Amino acid sequence: MVLESITTPEKAERRPWDMLFIGAMYAAIAVFLAIWIFKEESSIVTVLLTVIACIPLLHNTLKFEEEKDDLISKESILLKEHGRALSFFMFLFVGFVIAYSIAYIVLPTDLVEVLFSAQITTIEKINGDLTGNNIVSLGQGIPLFIQILSNNLKVLLFCLFFSFFYGAGAIFVLTWNASVISAAIGNFFRTNIVEVATSFGLTNVGSYFAVYSMSIFRYFIHGIPEIFGYYIGALAGGIISVAVIQHDFGSTNFKHVLRDSLDLIIIGVAVLAFAAFVEVYITPLFF
Repeated sequence: MVLESITTPEKAERRPWDMLFIGAMYAAIAVFLAIWIFKEESSIVTVLLTVIACIPLLHNTLKFEEEKDDLISKESILLKEHGRALSFFMFLFVGFVIAYSIAYIVLPTDLVEVLFSAQITTIEKINGDLTGNNIVSLGQGIPLFIQILSNNLKVLLFCLFFSFFYGAGAIFVLTWNASVISAAIGNFFRTNIVEVATSFGLTNVGSYFAVYSMSIFRYFIHGIPEIFGYYIGALAGGIISVAVIQHDFGSTNFKHVLRDSLDLIIIGVAVLAFAAFVEVYITPLFF
């Protein structure tokens, strides 16, 4: 009750920046409780506790956005209104990543291996499936681009189905992705901190800040548009879910909701294609 009463969709849309701190708080509390009570299963429990804190806000947001479909007929204005919700979702996600990644960095190694065990396994599998981050020409990168885009579209479908069948259920998929990205950021930080500090002669504080910024940049170049695409899909599925409950099939309002959701899905696919392009051709230029 305490966490869910912190904000509302209306407040979040007016002050999206606040969601960064709220997201970080949700994730930090989840990490603390998972380690304290469910240490051996903390890698999954952390995600679940974060999700539980977010569900009331996400559920109310989906209803709030579906109501906009009833009030606004012009699609361009409606998409702009949905953009307000998507903006605070993204800040919420960044808050998760900051809290999780800092936990990965500052906690002892043996505790990190327990807290992020499932995430580390997932990263190892992803690294094994993909061919690496070498700079490639446009033609050479097409197979990798197709592979990454295919994986992204699968996650988009998961977000759609979870959001449709479970309302705010897509937040589980998105929070899980936040924890995986955070583990990758934390691992990149721990791997490169000594090398960067030695190469540039930075002090401890300076090297920590430089490498953490580099780690965030490394995964946010393509990660931000990727997650944005997933959130678009989650919003589309959630709006349809609310409409199914509140409208008769075949009504004018229901058809309007379906058209709005289809537009969101198309935009989500386009954003994910852009994210895959960035991951294949842009990120390797820097790392």
